[in-house]
Amino acid sequence: MNLEERTFQFAKSVCTHCKKIEKRIENVDYIKQVIRSSASIGANYIEVNESLSRKDALMRARISRKEAKETIYWLRLLNETNDSDTHSLMNEAVQIKKILSSIIIKLNT
Repeated sequence: MNLEERTFQFAKSVCTHCKKIEKRIENVDYIKQVIRSSASIGANYIEVNESLSRKDALMRARISRKEAKETIYWLRLLNETNDSDTHSLMNEAVQIKKILSSIIIKLNT
C-alpha cells in the first residue's frame, strides 16, 4: 500500500473510532481536532507528491509530519480521558511519522 492510501485509511480509521466515543462536552473538541489532524496528514502528503519544487515538497512533508505528531497528542488525550483504546491508532500514527521523517531526510540531501 502506498503512503497516500495508507494515510487515507488511517484517517478513515480515526473517524470510525471517534464515532464510538461518548459525545461528552470535552470529547467533542478532542474528536474534532483528531479528525482534522489525521486527515491533514494525507492531504499534505498528496501535496508532497504534487509539489512544484524540492523546497515546496520539504515544507509539505514537514507539515504532514507535524500533523502526525498532533494526531498522536489528540489520540493520547482521548485514550487517557475515556474508555477508548487508541493504542493501535497511535502506533500507526508513529509509523507514519517515522516514514515522513525519512522522506524529510531524503529531501534535505
